[in-house]
Amino acid sequence: MSKRNKLSKFADIMSFPNVYQNFSPKEIKPLGKNGVEVQLKGKWSEHFGNEKAITLELACGRGEYTIQLARDYNDRNFIGVDVKGARIWKGAKMAIEEGLENVAFMRTKIEVIEEFFAPNEISEIWITFADPFIGKPNRRLTAPAFHDRYKNMLKDGGIVHMKIDDPTLYESTKEVLAERNDVKILYDRDDIYSQALDFPELEYKTYYEKSHLEKGRKIKYMQWTYL
Repeated sequence: MSKRNKLSKFADIMSFPNVYQNFSPKEIKPLGKNGVEVQLKGKWSEHFGNEKAITLELACGRGEYTIQLARDYNDRNFIGVDVKGARIWKGAKMAIEEGLENVAFMRTKIEVIEEFFAPNEISEIWITFADPFIGKPNRRLTAPAFHDRYKNMLKDGGIVHMKIDDPTLYESTKEVLAERNDVKILYDRDDIYSQALDFPELEYKTYYEKSHLEKGRKIKYMQWTYL
């Protein structure tokens, strides 16, 4: 992508009513449309105008999963989170064009995700094709430090879904979860397309998943909850 194209997309998302941005993890200052500072934590119902359950997609990339979930479940609200503005632009623009008012996007580092969501504010979390950070296990979205954040944000009984291709991330996640005494694995399959899918949401395929499947990689899916 050219620098000019990126700058154009950055300018666009500053004007989008469904995108919020926090540019530095050291200074928590979420900005909404036209750069207006906003208070989000515990107040996402004010953005959506309702008290419907909220689902997060972490490392959402272009927002394909966020958008498809929002299309299929208009009784819920969805927020895609990613650090890359040029990626978020695509999903946010699509949501505006389709009139999907149950979709928003948050541009930030996920390491500071608790700064934007209050305890018990989230009902579900999706982690879709996250970076496995080979050689940097502490940066993985299922590294030990992240689980306390997820547990804090989730309502009681809230579910974390993980759909990935990378075997290292898959195995390391299982190891981390096994070390906790407050986790219940609800579902675990290391090759979801080896038989009929058990959940309709697994039908969705992101840009990255299509690429992985073309390379013959197996797609893995887990879901768990914190006790």
